[in-house]
Amino acid sequence: MTDQDLIALRRTFHQSPELGFAEHETKAKVAGLLRALGLEVHEGVGVVGLLKRGTGNRAIGLRADMDALPIHETSSHGYPSQTPGVMHACGHDGHMTMLLGAAAKLAQEADFDGTVVFIFQPNEEHGRGAQAMIDEGLLERFAMEEVYAIHNLPGAPLGQISTRAGQICASESLFEIEINGQGGHASMPQVGRDAITVGAEIVQALQTIVARKLAPGAGAVVSVTEFLTDGQRNVLPGRAVLKGDVRTRMPADREAVARLMRQIADGIGAAHGVSATTSFTTEFIETINAPGPTQAVVDAAHAQGLETLGNREPMSFSEDFAHFTAAVPGCFLLLGNGESGAHGQPLHASDYDFNDALLPLGRDFWAQLVRDRLPVTGNVR
Repeated sequence: MTDQDLIALRRTFHQSPELGFAEHETKAKVAGLLRALGLEVHEGVGVVGLLKRGTGNRAIGLRADMDALPIHETSSHGYPSQTPGVMHACGHDGHMTMLLGAAAKLAQEADFDGTVVFIFQPNEEHGRGAQAMIDEGLLERFAMEEVYAIHNLPGAPLGQISTRAGQICASESLFEIEINGQGGHASMPQVGRDAITVGAEIVQALQTIVARKLAPGAGAVVSVTEFLTDGQRNVLPGRAVLKGDVRTRMPADREAVARLMRQIADGIGAAHGVSATTSFTTEFIETINAPGPTQAVVDAAHAQGLETLGNREPMSFSEDFAHFTAAVPGCFLLLGNGESGAHGQPLHASDYDFNDALLPLGRDFWAQLVRDRLPVTGNVR
């Protein structure tokens, strides 16, 4: 594929976004392109393409995500989403295109020895797509020694590759605290047990988890994002529900937050004579990069002459690629999307856009990494 072919393909993906587990047209297009390149293609909840060369029995996996977001696009470019209320606001259109470009380049040049497993994953945004592919038998059917993924990073210099060994992305957990008291008349609060007052106290107390109960620098975030009650103008609520989001860098901190949250809600509820029930579910686990694959990414970036940060700070966002690296040594890396205009807008912004200048850089980086990890000589670092 030429650079112009990549741009046209990326913009086609951008105009036809689909939400998680509904990427039907996207999957069909990806599978068709892989077949046209001569790859062995397997379709399930996602799409897998196999490219084999030489006699080597080693295999590595390269992953791209396919889903879009429920966001109304406000971009001013000439290829906006044609699906109302849905847009590629996270760059998955670019991630797919770079990986398809790499498949085309490697299929043509054939300068490696082994198997490349091209993984096109659904539903990354809700943290369920990677696990769905694993549950479907991906890792048993297509054994991989290593697995890699790229995510673009707005605000970082164009083409800069950054990563780190160890934890690179935070976990995300969702919590819900249901408070059941006794509703009543707003003029006589003493005869009821006002759930909104109890909820407000819990909201304040939850902030002490990070401020006073975890180590400074732990990087945890506890956010209450919803406060729902059955109160009215002159009716004190008997029921309130707090919902929110927790990010942590380490599993031990995640477990501590869950325990402390329950302890706080139970204690404040008991003090006011109401019940407070807490649920805590983890959508994304922490993403942990293995040392060997991380060094391989740094070496491949250097070989391509790309600016490289090999020990960047961990990111506060979450990635369900974590489920792959929990099972197979791997590396999640970030690729600078540029610092100005739509390319510098935050991920998930309604006027964000993937930078087309990254497409050949990402394609060539993937090809370099494959040549490095599956060399024709059979000698692997």
